[in-house]
Amino acid sequence: MSQIQDQTEGPIIIAEEVEKWYDNGFYALRKASLTVHKQEVVVIMGPSGSGKSTFIRTFNALEPYQKGRIIIDGIKLSHDLRNIETIRREVGMVFQQFNLFPHLTVLNNVSLAPIWVRRWPKQKAETVAMQLLEKVGILEQAHKYPGQLSGGQQQRVAIARALAMQPKIMLFDEPTSALDPEMVREVLDTMRSLAQEGMTMVCVTHEVGFAREVSDRVVFMDEGTVVEIATPDEFFNHPKEERTQKFLSQIL
Repeated sequence: MSQIQDQTEGPIIIAEEVEKWYDNGFYALRKASLTVHKQEVVVIMGPSGSGKSTFIRTFNALEPYQKGRIIIDGIKLSHDLRNIETIRREVGMVFQQFNLFPHLTVLNNVSLAPIWVRRWPKQKAETVAMQLLEKVGILEQAHKYPGQLSGGQQQRVAIARALAMQPKIMLFDEPTSALDPEMVREVLDTMRSLAQEGMTMVCVTHEVGFAREVSDRVVFMDEGTVVEIATPDEFFNHPKEERTQKFLSQIL
């Protein structure tokens, strides 16, 4: 479990009563609120369609929202593109699907954004990329193409690519759900090591073992609402809300 820093400096993520709905009247988020402190690991769980992925995608404006407010590292998320770009530079994201460029080598996939967005010289970007590939345990795959890698290896490339931008926050949207069971562990091990190094992380996942062992807090969402937030011990052993109890009885 990560060591949370002195919280007097305030949360790095503040989401207050965030609401999102569609033209057909469907509410994806209903007054969803969450604060996350630096170096904290928060796991979000809940049934399919409960708004988990939608919620974390509002943190970097991949999903627009209609009401509420979101502040990332002191910057209020607005419709201003410059504002959105500033926040996205500080927030790395890893998706269910790897979204790697198939025509680029692993090394080029990881070094591309720092060159174009951070304006790093190619040599610096590639040096950092190689260090990150070593960190996630796939340095020997640097000159291969994504199609030559296993799913677990591709997801670790995606993690390295997100880290290459040197983000302050990492968002993980069900990063293991598209993987075969034997590949899940290698991705979770990479995430564990990031947590141990003090990376601020918000993870949507169904991996109960990871949530128990690595998270500082677990959030339960249902029907677009944050139903319960607790420490892993309280969440899994003494859930307060009936909806949480029902969900856990189905997955444990």
